[in-house]
Amino acid sequence: MALTLQEFTYSLDPKALPRIIQIQSGIYFQGSVYEMFGNECCLPTGEVIKIIGLNISKLSAEIQKEGPGSTCIELPLDYPGLFKIVADSEAYYTIGDIVKSLHICQNRLGQPVFKSTVDITLSNDTIQQGETIMFTSLGERNSEQFVNTEVMRKDKKHTFTLPLSQQGEFYECEDDQFYTLKEIIEWKLPKGRKRAVNLAKTSAIKEFTFCELPENFKGELTLTPVYELQAVMKFRKDIVHIPSSLDVEVIDVTDKYDINSFVQPLSINDIFNRPGNNFPIVAEIIEGPEHTVESLKFLKSCKEVIIHQAFQAKRILASEIRSDAQKHFLIPCTYNGKFKRRPREFPTAYDLEIAKSDKEQLHVVATKAFESHYEGLETVFVGDQFLVQHRKTSEVIYGGTQKTVEALACERIEGKVYEPVLIPMCMEGGFVEVIHDKKQYHISEICHKFHLPFNVKVAMRDLSIGEDILATMLGLHLEEEITEPCLLITPLKNLSECWEIPVNRIKMSLQLLHRPDKGTEPPPVKTVVEEISEDCYYTLRRYVNATLHPPPRPPKKPLQPPSKSFKLEVPQPKRPDAPSSPKSPHVNPLKPFKPIKVVSPELKNATPQYEFMKITATESNLQKVRSSEKLTKEEDDDGHDYEYIDQDEVEDIRKKFQEKHTENKTNCKQRTGNQYEEHM
Repeated sequence: MALTLQEFTYSLDPKALPRIIQIQSGIYFQGSVYEMFGNECCLPTGEVIKIIGLNISKLSAEIQKEGPGSTCIELPLDYPGLFKIVADSEAYYTIGDIVKSLHICQNRLGQPVFKSTVDITLSNDTIQQGETIMFTSLGERNSEQFVNTEVMRKDKKHTFTLPLSQQGEFYECEDDQFYTLKEIIEWKLPKGRKRAVNLAKTSAIKEFTFCELPENFKGELTLTPVYELQAVMKFRKDIVHIPSSLDVEVIDVTDKYDINSFVQPLSINDIFNRPGNNFPIVAEIIEGPEHTVESLKFLKSCKEVIIHQAFQAKRILASEIRSDAQKHFLIPCTYNGKFKRRPREFPTAYDLEIAKSDKEQLHVVATKAFESHYEGLETVFVGDQFLVQHRKTSEVIYGGTQKTVEALACERIEGKVYEPVLIPMCMEGGFVEVIHDKKQYHISEICHKFHLPFNVKVAMRDLSIGEDILATMLGLHLEEEITEPCLLITPLKNLSECWEIPVNRIKMSLQLLHRPDKGTEPPPVKTVVEEISEDCYYTLRRYVNATLHPPPRPPKKPLQPPSKSFKLEVPQPKRPDAPSSPKSPHVNPLKPFKPIKVVSPELKNATPQYEFMKITATESNLQKVRSSEKLTKEEDDDGHDYEYIDQDEVEDIRKKFQEKHTENKTNCKQRTGNQYEEHM
């Protein structure tokens, strides 16, 4: 039975590809033009076509206006934003309907969640009305398909298998996750239904993408996919793209034709999944990638390549250290540049406990004050310096009641004096790391010796790369070590080069030809540092975090502080305690206010030949140090001098701080005197 191309497209199951169709009623574009704008526009009657893929070429987005009517716009597939999905209000009446409509697999994005409006009675249990049912994977037993599901009950996971014939009334649950448009297209567009979404976040690079979406749009969009078919013709070697909207009629003749009589193009993902004994092999590039990094541009012009092997390559996911418009990178472990450490920032004491290492002692400066409501645990002032030890359980008094709480054992540094203290694990303070290590490290050494995340900057660029994009960064935040599937490829026109081609981020089609000559060994692998988009970054972070168990939550701070506690002025220069008096029995005597000077003492557990700067305990001075460091880096950037600040520059900074302290000393003493009078 003949179908229109649109009807055939909607009925096509991607899992059943390839299919062979024959044109029953053809269409010609102006009688002679065969291909236009990269799409097949003319299909003569009787032509036989092999359909090898089904893609979404664009999205039609319907914008609901206030009042009657709506507006339809075209939303580009590479629109740089994050979306939240609106739950489908239309019911599914069988499990089979859900399986046919949505992509279900073991990938976390392919695990939709539904609720049933009626009880589902099974042989050994009952799924109650309103319980959330997560569809995790498909299975088959005795030629009957079923779906594996999970139901959470009192923090315990219960698994069930439901046949596709199971009837009921199922509604999609609300989803609080954010998705890129590409993820929605791949995982969250139900077949035969529209998908409503809300725009949650727009990327900073939106201005470089042409889009008809109104500026600062905050409403709801209803997405409808527009499909195109990837096909192979009888007498053509390349892959053609056929719009599903062409006015032609087709019939499925797969059972009457030999599929192998057509060209056999394979995606690099198909090649990656082939057995290991298939490699090495020579392949012809049928369709090269549309977008790729500069160093892999040869894939667009190269005709034949040697595929040496398929493997999992290690990458370090990194971000530029800056507050706005961050750049994100994937750094291979073969990167030959060297890094030196940069201070890390820790928002809580809990983060300090996670970051501490057995190989070196963590030394930090407090950048935010925190008042402890526990008697027995220390109050932290801006500028306090600590050597972090370990977590400890401590007996404290809170509101006149003795309690057992988690605390962080540290040593507070007062000049050359080291005082053991306990600070609350629940403190919502802030700390910045003090670095004593001036060594330079390869990225593999960093992953081996230290815990990620980790802050670094390039000290010596990779000379094997023409333009090392990492060398221009003021600082890098190394976040996670990930693995991604890759093919090791050498172009036949240049056998001295070998490249790692990421399977999931480059789309191209190849045809396998023959085995290479014996003795063709892969040359050394070329290093490629990739700058990735924000969408790709969030996608990689999502997959990484999905494989990790979340850490336990840090303890919460007390809800109601004791009535006799003393409220600190935040921030204050350095430990201005109020004097003891009959009205305030739990407050320590006032110490004379002394601005902390820039000195260079030798610390316990620190390498003797290295000095560190003890920064003045005010947030403004900490900001000046960061600004000075940034200025120094920018001035030296043209010469690519990534060495530490020399001693003359340190003396210059020290003089500036001393002048600033002298200027503010009178004001600080006057302010401290006013505080003394208030508390008396």
